[in-house]
Amino acid sequence: MAERTFVTGGTGILGSALLEGLVKDGREVSALARSNESKAKIEAMRATPMDANLLDPEGLEKAMVGHDVVYHAAGMNAFCLKERSPLFEVNVQGSLNVVEAAVRAGVRRVVHTSSAATLGEKSGTVGREDSMHRGWFLSEYERSKYEAERAVLDAARSKDLDLVCVNPSSVQGPGRAGGTTKILVYYITGKLKYFVNTRFSIVDIDDCTRGHMLAEREGRSWNRYVLNSGTISAIDALGVMARITGVKYVPRFVPGPLAIGVAGAAANVYRLRGKAPPVCSEMVRTLVHGHAYDGSRAARELGLEYTPIEDTLERTVQWLIEEGEIPPPPSYTGQLEAND
Repeated sequence: MAERTFVTGGTGILGSALLEGLVKDGREVSALARSNESKAKIEAMRATPMDANLLDPEGLEKAMVGHDVVYHAAGMNAFCLKERSPLFEVNVQGSLNVVEAAVRAGVRRVVHTSSAATLGEKSGTVGREDSMHRGWFLSEYERSKYEAERAVLDAARSKDLDLVCVNPSSVQGPGRAGGTTKILVYYITGKLKYFVNTRFSIVDIDDCTRGHMLAEREGRSWNRYVLNSGTISAIDALGVMARITGVKYVPRFVPGPLAIGVAGAAANVYRLRGKAPPVCSEMVRTLVHGHAYDGSRAARELGLEYTPIEDTLERTVQWLIEEGEIPPPPSYTGQLEAND
């Protein structure tokens, strides 16, 4: 009999990819659903919607009963929040609720989606599972994910629950138009006038999905596995994008401290006007810091094979064009044009 698997965050970018992968694997899959729209999406992926939410411990336990494995992929990823308590309610308390519900429901194993941001590597270093944390946080989001990871690992150990953490870098690929992908959109549409000299670590959405499923099967309990397809500098990324799209211009690079200061001032102006700022100091501080992660442990211990960054970016551009998120650049010679 196929194992019954329970997923939180099943309509998110990663969660929906996990749902599809688990269903294809022959699993009987259930997923949390908070709205009729979410229920319809989950049913369309041939999974069973379950009516509960992360802040409802009793509902979570009831929904998990009869399941063997739980994938906790739900979470809140946000910056520039005026009221930041929801980040900690969802990411920390919500994650702890999942662990405690899994224990009471008799779940065999939990796969917890953490973040590579929890490594807290110092500027200019490479983040690994055993990196020493720098001792301070780039953003409240980073803090919330760090506290969530510590809480679930401590709770799992104390309750002898088999739990493994998966720490993806920036998830990219078809299906994602927000977050870091907006930088690609701004560049392609000519709106990226200013930028900072930084570096990005990226994990392809397919690699991230496979990494989670491999972690369930092969990962060691109470350990964490960084998922990272590769790291690329801002300048090299612009070169790759130029080759993919035919768009060739270089934004003006500004010093990091200046960018952080300007972002903070702009955020204050927005807030004085009663508006949510589209950019703020913690967002730019994270960008300026940049990230370089080592995903080799997942390759060695889990058997994960990674997708080259250029392939991920090319597939992302193709998807953005097909979905109407961006117009095809005038000199674009990708698959869309070749198939017309």
